[in-house]
Amino acid sequence: MSILNTINKKVSDIFGEDAKFIKKLGPTVDKVFSLEEELKTLSDVELKQKSIDLKNQIRSFESTDERLKELDKNIHLAFALCREASRRTLKMMHYRVQVIGGMLIHKGHIAEMRTGEGKTLVATLPAYANALVGMGVHVVTVNDYLSRRDAVWMGQVYNMLGVTVSVINHEKSYMYTEVMNAEEDRVRDEIGEYKVEYDYLKACNRRAAYMADITYGTNNEFGFDYLRDNLVYTSDEMSQRGHHFAIVDEVDSILIDESRTPLIISNASHESENLYKTFSKIANDLQETGDYIVEEKDRAIRMTEQGIAKVEKILKLSALYTAENTKLVHHLETAVKAKSLFIKEKEYVIKDGEIIIVDEFTGRMQPGRRWSDGLHQAVEAKEGVEVQKESRTVASITFQNYFRFYTKLAGMTGTAKTSEEEFYKVYGLIVTSVPTHNENKRVDGKDQIFQSEKGKYKALAKKVKELHAAGQPVLIGTISIEKNETISKYLGHEGVPHNVLNAKNHEREGEIIAGAGKKGSVTIATNMAGRGVDIKLGGPGSTQAEYEAVRDLGGLFVIGTERHEARRIDNQLRGRAGRQGDAGETQFYVSLEDDLMRVFGSDSIKNMMGKFGIPEDEPITSGIVSKSIEGAQEKIEGFHFDSRKHTLKYDDVLNQQRTSVYNRRAKILSNDTAYINGYVADLCAVDADFAAVYAEKKEKYGDEVTSVMRAVMLQIYDVVWMDHLEHMENLRQSVNLRSYGQRDPLVEYKKEGLEMYRHLDARVAGDLKTFTSHIDGVFANMKMQEMQKTREEVGDVGRNDPCPCGSGAKLKKCDCKEYAHLR
Repeated sequence: MSILNTINKKVSDIFGEDAKFIKKLGPTVDKVFSLEEELKTLSDVELKQKSIDLKNQIRSFESTDERLKELDKNIHLAFALCREASRRTLKMMHYRVQVIGGMLIHKGHIAEMRTGEGKTLVATLPAYANALVGMGVHVVTVNDYLSRRDAVWMGQVYNMLGVTVSVINHEKSYMYTEVMNAEEDRVRDEIGEYKVEYDYLKACNRRAAYMADITYGTNNEFGFDYLRDNLVYTSDEMSQRGHHFAIVDEVDSILIDESRTPLIISNASHESENLYKTFSKIANDLQETGDYIVEEKDRAIRMTEQGIAKVEKILKLSALYTAENTKLVHHLETAVKAKSLFIKEKEYVIKDGEIIIVDEFTGRMQPGRRWSDGLHQAVEAKEGVEVQKESRTVASITFQNYFRFYTKLAGMTGTAKTSEEEFYKVYGLIVTSVPTHNENKRVDGKDQIFQSEKGKYKALAKKVKELHAAGQPVLIGTISIEKNETISKYLGHEGVPHNVLNAKNHEREGEIIAGAGKKGSVTIATNMAGRGVDIKLGGPGSTQAEYEAVRDLGGLFVIGTERHEARRIDNQLRGRAGRQGDAGETQFYVSLEDDLMRVFGSDSIKNMMGKFGIPEDEPITSGIVSKSIEGAQEKIEGFHFDSRKHTLKYDDVLNQQRTSVYNRRAKILSNDTAYINGYVADLCAVDADFAAVYAEKKEKYGDEVTSVMRAVMLQIYDVVWMDHLEHMENLRQSVNLRSYGQRDPLVEYKKEGLEMYRHLDARVAGDLKTFTSHIDGVFANMKMQEMQKTREEVGDVGRNDPCPCGSGAKLKKCDCKEYAHLR
């Protein structure tokens, strides 16, 4: 048993077996079902009123804790109401295992439920129940399409119960609105599981979307909105209203796979230098192995002596690696990394003249995200597109620290057990597996192992041709767009008609995946594409005869074209077949030239395979190779876990500072005069020169001084914090070198980070003192602006002209207050 599995077993032992925990939920689940017949007798109006009465009963308590206790007392009624509303609107009623899954999510667990068990419907139970508390529920999805789909598809359930629903997307936000049209409602019920009906969405502003009882959106949008809220200058500009309860769909993808890269908001600082283009040309002239070495395991490059000499000759330098050439070294290494490690159609695509990152796990585009430290500009220079401006980080946060803000956090996925240690250690989340509604009948074949990638593809194409000829639907999973399109060419050569799904055509994702179960269909998709969309045998809206025809052929046949770095991703792909007790088959086609085996496989296995002397397109099954693959996957999983832990340890230091600064900023933003006056009083107590200046200005301008200082303090904090982030990032890079001196980099980062934070405090105080001494100019400018605005409204009034107030007196002699500033 591996170390990771041993740890996982210990975690399970601590919390007891899943079955025991689920058994404890039995009495509450029984209560939910006991209300079924009673609620069926109610009219739609009576059902809605019962929901509103429960909502008012819960919200009658002032404190959140009391509301939550009242909800727990009535959780069986809340779940029963949601089941009945679902029956009436969706023609679907939650099964017992779905109610169990919903109860686990309500209690703050991760419910591990197999693909096809209806997790989208499961989420309505805890989402509706917790919406009754009135603090907002965030349902987090992996992409904008799913957030829109789920809000429209499930929105009818919430709407029937008097609960409001909204969506936040990258482009715009929406409120769910019911369309009173029987035909449109019928269409939605038929295709709503994969197609968004926009008639049910009404555009709204971000703030309104967050005021809804339930808000659907992606992890990126929720995280970015949090950062943006801490950059505004008036409380009216804020979007979010707190972090009460989040239900994270595909929780392993969001909280683990995507958590290695922090969210960053940047501002353009100056034009990108020509150095990016210069070094891109230099990188193109360098040769791998001779001039530089690619270390794929660590995703790094290393220049050789030959390569350094070549670059020095090009740049006419006597020595490249010197202190004064640090910037040039950074550009060189970034350009070579962009050339060697960042591959078009794999790590990124070019769309509308821009480099768009493709998520390595989901295969989806990530508009708005950019690689940091000049890497994005280096890729832009490499591809010959416009090199965007250099930027400075204004705000940043890791997903780990963002999601730990929520009072209650829960999630659901089909694959979480292999990562339960990380879920518990990082988020305090317990993974509980829920049994399937029907017995699993899927057949998982042993890996077909080939010596070469070409041989693997030839054999795969022949197999798919056979399956297609028989009419059995096939779903082929790939790890990248590049491999996606390569397999498409092989199938085209065999004359097999097929659909291709990747980041380039993700808008049709739901429709393509939903149709993957049709008789004779062949679909090639990146492994994660279409997660959240059910694949029904026979296709959407199929007849019983069509369903049975596909079932009798063996159901959906899923083929994995290589093993992924994470076992979870492989399991997710397998899970597309055999939903709800359906027939289904899965098979992985693996070659020794696959990235996983090439980088992490043992040399002895490769050498042994070369001696078998069998044709390249004939497979073998080898327990030794299979174990080697599993070992490689465990190694990588451990490596990535360590990487995420490493990132989090450093961000935890910064997060303490971030939280402190943001809390202060929030007090200033809310016009907390007690805090502002207290801060000024503390400065006056230690600086008698400043105290005198402040007293003078207060005497001269009165309470307006506090108002002006409030606005200025916000700006000072933003400028100083932006500089602080830059200093902390530079510190983080520099402390790594101290390990050579037997010093712990993290300890050094904490110690010097604390000194930097003290300097931040001192700088805020110093800048505020400087501003206060020059506040006369601010008030003079304010008066000029006010005069200009008034004269634009009433005309150019001189001191000897009649006062605009209408008194008849000349402006210079009038005693009105309204136009005193014009005198």
